[in-house]
Amino acid sequence: MSAPSRRAARILVALVAASLSCLIAADAASARVPFGFVGVMADGPIAATAVDPATETAAMVTSGVEGMRVVFHWADAQPSRGAAPTFDRFDPLVRNAAVRGITVLPVLTTAPAWAAKYPGDFASPPAGTADYAEFVRAAVQRYGPEGSFWAENTAVPRRPIRAWQIWNEPNLRSSWSDRAWTRPYVALLRAARRAAKGADPNARIVLAGLANFSWRSLAAIYRVDGSRRLFDRVAIHPYTAEVAGIGTILRRARRAMNRNGDRRKRLLVTEFGWPSARGKAVGFGIETTERGQARKATDALRLLARERRSLRLEAVYWHDWINTDRGSDSIWPYSGLRRYETDGSVTSKPALRSFRRTALRLEGCRRKAAVATRCARRR
Repeated sequence: MSAPSRRAARILVALVAASLSCLIAADAASARVPFGFVGVMADGPIAATAVDPATETAAMVTSGVEGMRVVFHWADAQPSRGAAPTFDRFDPLVRNAAVRGITVLPVLTTAPAWAAKYPGDFASPPAGTADYAEFVRAAVQRYGPEGSFWAENTAVPRRPIRAWQIWNEPNLRSSWSDRAWTRPYVALLRAARRAAKGADPNARIVLAGLANFSWRSLAAIYRVDGSRRLFDRVAIHPYTAEVAGIGTILRRARRAMNRNGDRRKRLLVTEFGWPSARGKAVGFGIETTERGQARKATDALRLLARERRSLRLEAVYWHDWINTDRGSDSIWPYSGLRRYETDGSVTSKPALRSFRRTALRLEGCRRKAAVATRCARRR
């Protein structure tokens, strides 16, 4: 190659490199949401280890998922009184999330029979607060910044869990069977906060996700003396037939927060979505078709991104990543973006394409799969 040709080649390489750098910078500049904003609930088959968590977390990353909400069932971790909690069931999800750079938000719920106020009732609140607080402490000691999990798994990227959600939907009888729930829940929250902060002073305490007339339930919590100081984030589950209803529900929750001196506190949507259960299960108005689920996934993510600043939204979690789409009169097994088939294989529903396309665009990843992995690794 002649000297002029070599010079031209170097110029061309430089121009290509500059163009690629500009493209990456443009992608980052065009991101409409911060890292960790788009998440999914990891429940059903993935929580039951029926599917490979490595495969599923890899698919999450290329679909724009940067956060994962996981149920840590106390009943699974400590089925017997006096036994120390064990976390073997949860380790694989935490490990694979850390490898993929996915933030984990655990929700600590479900009293074992020995600690339940009503043994045998899945929705029973704990009989007291001390045993649950010890479970919270053990979870933080396992996965927090000084956690034994990281000491035992030195080859895993160290991504300690810093936020902990205390119970799930206590304002619903299906999750907290006592009608009078507000003061007992606040007492549980107080004990859990003390335990978590004892193990990690910088732990963030997330209020249980509140569903249905969530803004009223949130106002009821605020009416309990001292409750405002017990949580660092509010969580809402804005299930509604129409996408626009999400904005209405969240604005009402934000007004309740602002009226009670929590204008600066951030808000999370720890569940939202529409099960594709129309004609398949008995529901209560939010079920739709697979095509409707896909359309609403796009519209909801756009709405949540658009309202992010005004609502001080920190993260949102679609419910859920994978489920069975069969075998129940309930609509919830139809809520996944992916489907666990009877032969053990996994297929993606139309909603996953919509979710992926929208999430990646909101994160500044405009060239889909080729750019997805690079963009999803932003830190």
